[in-house]
Amino acid sequence: MNRITSATLVITILSLLAFPALAQSVYQETYGKVAVGVKFSTLGAGIELATPVTHRSNLRFGFDAFTYSRSLDKDNLHYDAQLGFRTLEAHYDFFPWAGGFYLSPGLVAYLTSPITADASVPAGQRFTLGGASFVSDPANPVKGTGKLDFNRAGPSFTVGWGNLLPRSAKRFTVPVEVGIVYQGAPKATLNLGGNVCDFALLNCPSVATPTVFSHVRSEERKIENDTNFFQVYPIISVGLAWKF
Repeated sequence: MNRITSATLVITILSLLAFPALAQSVYQETYGKVAVGVKFSTLGAGIELATPVTHRSNLRFGFDAFTYSRSLDKDNLHYDAQLGFRTLEAHYDFFPWAGGFYLSPGLVAYLTSPITADASVPAGQRFTLGGASFVSDPANPVKGTGKLDFNRAGPSFTVGWGNLLPRSAKRFTVPVEVGIVYQGAPKATLNLGGNVCDFALLNCPSVATPTVFSHVRSEERKIENDTNFFQVYPIISVGLAWKF
């Protein structure tokens, strides 16, 4: 009797463990194994791949790329800035009514620094650095690079309409999605070189000297405060998908 009970228990456990894989196999055979899509979003142009998990859910993965360049001046520092997203996405799409509407918790990972820039101050021009005013040395003007980083990965939550893997004979889908990704607090880095002078051009220390460098750090904190609203980044997306 004990042997029969033990054998029955083992068979039951193995059956339970095998059920998710079996269920996924059944869903894949019924509704398609994979869907591939392209999209355009606030994270850039991207590609997506989705596979079914249950009757009401999919796993979805994606890659996005976006580049935008702009020149700007702040406190008389000139920046040639570039916004460059390279992101990986992973989402769990849940369809509460087994229709087109879905809720999707996920994760977004940044492969590069989102914002980079070349910084410069023309020779002899006045500028402000961390609240202090200087003149860019005519003989060795201030120049360098900067970047603005966020957390390398952050949680996201979106809502949308359009199942990449329709639970029907339909194969073509136009998914639309809106939501947010939490990036964390911005972290600014300025790598400046050259010399700064007083207004009379009599004293021109290097940017690397402790007194001047402390103003560089203050300028970094100021940039972080000015861009703090970027902690939460909006996601708006529209795409085309095909089920195989």
